Amino acid sequence: MTEIERQPLLDGAAVEQTLARLAGELVARYGGTEQLVLMGIHRRGVQLAERLAAEIERASGAAVPTGTLDITLYRDDLMAIGPRPVVGPTRLPPGGIDDRVVVIVDDVLYTGRTVRAALDELADFGRPRRILLCVLVDRGERELPIQADLVGLQADAGAHGRVEVRVPELDGGWGVDLVRGAE
Repeated sequence: MTEIERQPLLDGAAVEQTLARLAGELVARYGGTEQLVLMGIHRRGVQLAERLAAEIERASGAAVPTGTLDITLYRDDLMAIGPRPVVGPTRLPPGGIDDRVVVIVDDVLYTGRTVRAALDELADFGRPRRILLCVLVDRGERELPIQADLVGLQADAGAHGRVEVRVPELDGGWGVDLVRGAE
């Protein structure tokens, strides 16, 4: 059995600095906060979207609405995960997403399949003016032609590694680790 190797990539303070930078880049790239909506992908993308919204409000004084996306029923491997998938809530922000700039927020971008599912789900709920993708970590090795507009950290995990993001609400604190080895 292979031993698990855990390499810290970002500690709590570094995650918070990265989120502050991403929030600033997002406002600068869009040119403000009007019609901006953040949609976090369950699980950890939800907490990241809420933290980005709080950081934007702290820095600019403007509140940015958030929502949540549960992509379970939009996955291309739904049959492989079993007959009774656990489906969480999708919650649109007040006013919906029509003609708004929607920022999909996720923790790790890997194959692109999660983002493809999120795009499919958004299309069922409306027609945004524009959709951006913001991820805390881009670990590369895409299977689909999907790229993030805003990236906190590039990390090469390789074929046998993974990136784990910790958020306070689910894990007791912020952090990002590169994990290699079998469990």
